[in-house]
Amino acid sequence: MGLAIALALLAATSGYLGVQAHQQRAEEQRRQDILAAARQSALNFTSLDYRHYDRDSRNVLKDATGKFKKEFAAQTAQLTKLVTTNKSVSEGQILDAGIIRADENSARVLVAADSKVANTAAPDGQARNYRLQLDLVRKGGRWLTSDVEFVG
Repeated sequence: MGLAIALALLAATSGYLGVQAHQQRAEEQRRQDILAAARQSALNFTSLDYRHYDRDSRNVLKDATGKFKKEFAAQTAQLTKLVTTNKSVSEGQILDAGIIRADENSARVLVAADSKVANTAAPDGQARNYRLQLDLVRKGGRWLTSDVEFVG
């Protein structure tokens, strides 16, 4: 009888620990997915080239939703004219990213990015530093950027 109770307790403990380990792996995977999506969105946003701006702006929009997608789409024609006239090329680089808060369907991430921006006024390029706050939402199994703010 004592052996049966000990085995039952061992099985219950093993099951509990297995569930805990699975939940921790799922949580870590979610965090990695959020960070990857935020990094890619920020990279797309800071890497724009007048020679293929249509493609670059589509890359921004494919990972966007909500307010950010509407605002960026509404400004695309104006931005196309601006970057083409100025022959602007921005090469972004993501330095770091960290999650401020996250749940199953939303997250807020801070991203530090730099870019080298060359245009007719600065043909050799100028360094720019960006500190971005991205809000993301999970839609259709993907993390999409719903808002971008420049901070700090």
